[in-house]
Amino acid sequence: MAQVLQFGNQTITQAEIPQLLAGFQMLPQLCRLLIVEKAIALTELTIEEKALVIEQFYQNNQLTTPEAIAKALKYYSMSLEQLEAVATRELRIEKFKQATWGTKLESYFLQCKPQLDKVIYSLIRTSDAEVAQELYFRIKAGEQTFAECASVYSLGAEAQTQGMLGPVPMSQPHSAIAQKLTISQPGQLWPPMKLDEWFVIVRLEKLIPAQLDDAMRSTLLNHLFETWLAEEISKAQLTILEEEGGSEGVWEREREGVRQKLGVA
Repeated sequence: MAQVLQFGNQTITQAEIPQLLAGFQMLPQLCRLLIVEKAIALTELTIEEKALVIEQFYQNNQLTTPEAIAKALKYYSMSLEQLEAVATRELRIEKFKQATWGTKLESYFLQCKPQLDKVIYSLIRTSDAEVAQELYFRIKAGEQTFAECASVYSLGAEAQTQGMLGPVPMSQPHSAIAQKLTISQPGQLWPPMKLDEWFVIVRLEKLIPAQLDDAMRSTLLNHLFETWLAEEISKAQLTILEEEGGSEGVWEREREGVRQKLGVA
């Protein structure tokens, strides 16, 4: 027997559900969930892991009594097994990440480290080449400090911080600035260089090397997972099939349209 959704006085049939999901822009999220659910289907938890994570989920969501659990099941129209699957999903995803990319983190970290290192640097930018040259000579000769010159003459937001910027990832500054900072020693002052409409003076204050600690491992795992998931979504072909009188008509979105809908380049 076909199932229907009853919402107040409104009845929603199975045939209407795909179009409602599309109209409310919920299909991309459904695609994401389906891909993730398929990926973690074989991920197993120990009895102890499952019991602990379910208990934590119940505590975090105030499901501490049979009445509260029953109310939640009714509200979401789900079974107890489905609720427990929700409670354990994040842990199963984490175990999937570890199983898939955990052994690759060190090499991936070394590959990405130049962009993960953080830097504190000082910056002055002006649209006048002669002003930039004069400021460079003043700072180099010790006639004025970098902070004094930046506060008075820099034309960017860095003037409010006496030219000091950071700590920021090395990937954040303009590539030409990042290249100078990468090969600098702390305190090294660079002559003015032209970047677009600006003439900029840069000085490295401090390099903060990235460390493969627990926080970094989590960041890298999440990045690898999201990159993989985006690729899987981009390969998926979203199709709505309509059946009527034994004949099947097909409405199919072109893959490019799906990618745009999903926000994937």
